Amino acid sequence: MKQNVVAVHIAARDPRTPLLAKILAIAIAAYALSPIDLIPDFIPVLGYLDDLIILPIGLILVLRLLPPEVLSSAREQAGAHPSRLGSYRAAAFIVLIWLILAAGIVAWRLRLGPWTP
Repeated sequence: MKQNVVAVHIAARDPRTPLLAKILAIAIAAYALSPIDLIPDFIPVLGYLDDLIILPIGLILVLRLLPPEVLSSAREQAGAHPSRLGSYRAAAFIVLIWLILAAGIVAWRLRLGPWTP
């Protein structure tokens, strides 16, 4: 799976990759390579559920969207390069998602008006 994540990351930079596949590939690679999880592992069940369900489904979807020649080229390059398991850019991407979600919740809450029990 690690090699597929690296291959997807490489394929996202290929100009032959369609836009939808590129966007999804960047999101999946960032999530997989990030040292920060979207759902922290200390949350019972849900913390590991994202690693067991979201990541493989996203990878399968990206691999199906990629053209075969792009995928084979990316896999060759991924086999030639040692994979790095952490990425500060990927961590920043996950933190950005959390900040956007938090801002959305605050904006939604402010539209509701004052809190009344």
